[in-house]
Amino acid sequence: MSQSARELVANVRHELAAVLPTQQCCRAAELDGLRDAGRRSDVAIARTVHQLSGDTGTGGETGTPAERALRRAALVVAPRAPQHCRLAFLRGRLLARGSLSLATGRIHLEVVLAQNEATLLLHAFSQAGLPGTLRARRGRGVIVWKSHAEIFDLLRRLGAGSSVAEMEARGVLREVRGELNRSINAETANLQRTVRAGMRQAEAIRRLDDAGALDASGPTRRVAEARRAHPDATIAELGERLRLTRSAVQRSLRSLERQAAALPPRVLP
Repeated sequence: MSQSARELVANVRHELAAVLPTQQCCRAAELDGLRDAGRRSDVAIARTVHQLSGDTGTGGETGTPAERALRRAALVVAPRAPQHCRLAFLRGRLLARGSLSLATGRIHLEVVLAQNEATLLLHAFSQAGLPGTLRARRGRGVIVWKSHAEIFDLLRRLGAGSSVAEMEARGVLREVRGELNRSINAETANLQRTVRAGMRQAEAIRRLDDAGALDASGPTRRVAEARRAHPDATIAELGERLRLTRSAVQRSLRSLERQAAALPPRVLP
């Protein structure tokens, strides 16, 4: 990823980590999601864990962080589980086990978990209206999102609204810049084709004139003179100068090129 893309991803993580639930049940749910961070070392996560631990306490907890996360996943996936607790836990798991990638206008979000928890968490995300796709990778479960709309909605729901707004703004600028580049490239290609055709037609007219085969009068002669004088002009511009239709100018130029092609080859002295 580019430096700016990495900054955007960092902004998302810091904004999510700065969200501290007000309800005790949500704080406990998010803490269960955060503590099982695998090998990830993140200052923002560590600070959030410290803040949440101070309020929820750690007494009575049993099992490893991964086991507690799995138990919590089973709780939040229950149909009657409070939506606020579900979102808090999902935010914790996204911070602890999620990965966001921004590259060349594409976006990719995934959460890597043990297979049994990934299955539960996929249902939890779906129940929260944030469905993903479950894949298997080296014995792990990977929940994946690739749609801009789905990822932005997910991040907004979990608390990263400002970062999403910035990503959307940059995306719009990138699209405008890309559209402008495409337009400029198309205009340049059209101009190059016009100039090449004009030079080719002017050369054909010169050959006809040198051979004494150029019509002395009529619209074809007028078109020939205008083309020799303005080899870089478009068909429309020649038509405006001569007060002829575009099709009339095109027919005359094609006729001149055919006549020049029928001339016998020049014999060099």
